Order: sequence, then structure tokens, then C-alpha cells
Amino acid sequence: MTVRDRDDWLVIIDPQLIFASPDTSPWGSPLWAQTVPHIEALAREYGPENTVITRFVADPSLGGSWASYYDKWPFALVPDDDDLYAVVPELVGRAAHTVTAGTFGKWNADLRAIVGDQPTLTVAGVSTDCCVIATALPAADDGATVRVVADACAGSSPEAHDQAIGALSLFAPQITIL
Repeated sequence: MTVRDRDDWLVIIDPQLIFASPDTSPWGSPLWAQTVPHIEALAREYGPENTVITRFVADPSLGGSWASYYDKWPFALVPDDDDLYAVVPELVGRAAHTVTAGTFGKWNADLRAIVGDQPTLTVAGVSTDCCVIATALPAADDGATVRVVADACAGSSPEAHDQAIGALSLFAPQITIL
């Protein structure tokens, strides 16, 4: 799959064991196994220097609505170096840049410091209906050109994935679906 048509960045959202399989955690995507080969192909195309991997790591100090979130999902309250938060083996070493955050959205100062304020982003990862959409929308709203590769994203379910892709497609031309 060739999507790269100019100097841009591949951002792989949260390719971690905690999201890789329903057998690993309640957050595991049933679509991950079919998605990861597409992400690997994109990572080969972009190369490590133009690839960023993001990681979600629980941060109970955020307070507010996050307190009730972790009341519902206490299994996730493990340290950053716990195996649950490890990057899946297929993508280890594929990115020269890593951004770790305790929020769904990864469009933050750390990511902007790597890719710039209004970059072109090709987005892949998990979960389409959570962290992918929560990253793509604020990035586009901030002026980034965002391309979401649908078959390189895994939702929490096939239906949720399709709904998220549909919602993201409403933001054309700032967000395009490939």
C-alpha cells in the first residue's frame, strides 16, 4: 500500500499489548491481528525517522472524569513499564520517536514538538473509535492535514470502527480516509 505522496509523518496510535487482543485485556481489539500487517507496511514505507509511535499509559493523577474511568477499569492502573503497555513485537524499532500520554488524544505538545504545528499526518493504530479519533480531530482542528488509513486502524468492534471512520470522513478535506 503506497499512500505517501510528500514529506509527511506516520503516527501509529497506541500499538500496545493492552489493545492488541481481547485475550490480553478488556480493551483488546478483535480487529488488531488483521490490522497490524497494514501498519507494518506503512512503517516500512515511512521509515523510522518519519514515524512516531504513541503510547497510552494510565495516569490516575489527571482527576476529573478520569477518576470514574479508572474506577471502571482498575486493571489498567499499572506502571508505565508493565507488559500491558509494551509496544507489540511487530512494531518495536519501527519508529525513531515515541510519545506517551495518559489521555485518549495524542495531539499534544510532545507530538507537535516532533512533527511541527501544522504537519501532514498519516494516522494508523488502535482504537479507531477512541484514541485514533481523539487524536485526528484536534490535529485537524489545529490545522494539520490528516489522512486516516482505514485498514490500518482497529476499532473496539467492527461496527465501532465503521462508525468512527464515518464520523472522521465528515471532516474532509482536513481529514481524508484512505
